[in-house]
Amino acid sequence: MLPPEGLLDEAREAAGDMYSAAMRVPKKQERGMALGEANAALRAALTDSETGESRYKESDVQQAIKQVTTEAMRRMLREEGLRSDGRGLDDVRPIRAEASFLPRTHGSALFTRGETQTMAVCTLGGKRDSQLLDDLDGGGNKHFYLQYSFPPSSVGEVGRTGAPGRREIGHGALAEKALRPALPTFESGDWGYVTRVESNITESNGSSSMASVCGGCLAMEDAGVPLRARVAGVAMGLVLPEEGGADEDAIILTDILGSEDALGEMDFKIAGSEEGVTAFQMDIKVEGITIGIMRRALEKAKHGRTHILGEMAKCNPPPRGELAESAPRIVKVPYPQELRAKIIGKGGETIQRIIAEAGVTEMSLDDGVCTIIAPDGTSVDKAVALLKPFTEVPEVGKVYENVMVKKVTPFGAFVEIVQGQDGLIHISDVAVERIDKVEDVLKEGDVVSAVMCVMITEKGQVRLSRKACLPGGDKTVAPAGPSHKELKAAAEKAAATIEIGQEFSGVKVVAVMPYGCFVSLSDGVDGLLHVSQFSEGRNGDARDYVQEGQTVD
Repeated sequence: MLPPEGLLDEAREAAGDMYSAAMRVPKKQERGMALGEANAALRAALTDSETGESRYKESDVQQAIKQVTTEAMRRMLREEGLRSDGRGLDDVRPIRAEASFLPRTHGSALFTRGETQTMAVCTLGGKRDSQLLDDLDGGGNKHFYLQYSFPPSSVGEVGRTGAPGRREIGHGALAEKALRPALPTFESGDWGYVTRVESNITESNGSSSMASVCGGCLAMEDAGVPLRARVAGVAMGLVLPEEGGADEDAIILTDILGSEDALGEMDFKIAGSEEGVTAFQMDIKVEGITIGIMRRALEKAKHGRTHILGEMAKCNPPPRGELAESAPRIVKVPYPQELRAKIIGKGGETIQRIIAEAGVTEMSLDDGVCTIIAPDGTSVDKAVALLKPFTEVPEVGKVYENVMVKKVTPFGAFVEIVQGQDGLIHISDVAVERIDKVEDVLKEGDVVSAVMCVMITEKGQVRLSRKACLPGGDKTVAPAGPSHKELKAAAEKAAATIEIGQEFSGVKVVAVMPYGCFVSLSDGVDGLLHVSQFSEGRNGDARDYVQEGQTVD
């Protein structure tokens, strides 16, 4: 809709020169004051001297003001190649960057481009700090998210500050999409932290979302996030030629001001690294943009982006590039899957005790990996030390020191070699010399200086030897043999050939215990000859009558 006939001519004549002069003022606030004076002069010229009221509707006056202001800006661009702040068409505003701006944060950066500034903060956390999504796609969790804040004070206004509006959500989403490809993936385990970036706009004169990309990137580098590449963003503008003009006459503006966004035909935001584009968004106020104009805009945007990346490299002080002392520590400790229940404990008792004693924030068990998140390295080290006994698997041939006797039986003593894992020292392995009773050497509560693991059964039962750690003791360990399943199958097959009442002669003693001896009946089948069956009288210890390797008729 066009203003009423004659209104534009009156506006040009009454305040055209004032608008032209105002659009040449470099500073935003001063330019705003000059435009305000031009508006007041125009309104005064349009006021009826008798009634004191405007001769035109307010909406028509506003439209005329925008039109005259746009003409002043276009004239300056076309005739002089200059912009309001004195830059050329392809120039980027002066850039200043400072990392570690806030000492207590995990990562921070103050990024200033002209009169647009953001204070970006990066916060690292554990899995429970991820952002919970509840949407039509089924929801889920975001392990990287950027939140954008644009308070009224950033543009010199006073207003209510509450939940983020549509504009803030949109700008934050654009900056988040621009930065996400540069981050290592959380799911792959390359980066175990949930990463949150907050962009607080402290001053705005155009392209605050692209400033958020630059500031957010530096803040993450300051927090020690291992980015794949540095990312920057720039906003491009457009002033189309007069009707019938060629594409070559279109003016492409690099790093647009707020006024150039409002009065121009395009706001084309492009973010990426030196290698390529990671995100873009285009707002246009005309029916369409030709391929030729798009190509020129992309080429100029690449030059602008490269320049900004170069300025970011001059950040002073530079990003820390490592975890801050205040950042949480994450350590991943592998564990055998079969020990998961042992680590958790009854009703979660064990894992909760470790969390409380070590002072860690979180411990999670997932696919054989325990992830520990703690506020500092000391807590992590303590948690790892408390967890270690629950993740150890007994090894044949390994010596365990200072183990405590938990229980004594006639056939041996049970000792705890690691947390929650007992092993049996058979009576024959308690001492080098023969003993009649385990209690003669070991009692419940005693600490055994060293024992060796000599056998682990298919069922996970651990056989230990104290004798192997004593001078003159046998250090032979059991060789790896057939599995329990294979031995059971072979025994069942062999046992099928043996009948009750069948007699055997010339059998070999393969093992001797106080209560009897085991003799080999056939391949894979041993039988127990109890000491009470040695003779008709009362017999004592079987070891007094037979020896291993002896043949029994």
